[in-house]
Amino acid sequence: MNDIADRFFTAVSRGDEAALTDLYAPDAQIWHNDDGLEQTVAENLRVLRWLSRTLENLRYEEIRRYELPDGFAQQHVLRAELPGHGRIEVPASLFVKVNDGQITRIDEYADSAATQPLYEKAANDRENRR
Repeated sequence: MNDIADRFFTAVSRGDEAALTDLYAPDAQIWHNDDGLEQTVAENLRVLRWLSRTLENLRYEEIRRYELPDGFAQQHVLRAELPGHGRIEVPASLFVKVNDGQITRIDEYADSAATQPLYEKAANDRENRR
């Protein structure tokens, strides 16, 4: 499980969409506490692509990982630089289910106050495209 977890977070940090696609089961679901919605793999990859283009020096720190019978849980602080805003720090926890070496589900709990600058940036990006 540690290998899958390491590969997953390295791929997210690097914006490596090919590695993420290989790690996700085709029908994986990704849920976030801030909106209560489940994303498909394609939807999640679109968000992660935006994050990797938008954030500078994205990294995971203060990692605490726990192996579970069907996957792993990880607590961490995502740190990065958001141009026009400055440093962001997002405490988060993920519960990840793995089957046959692929991620089948992620339940992510992130500090919604800490993610507010990201939502504002995304809204501004959408507005600027109109």
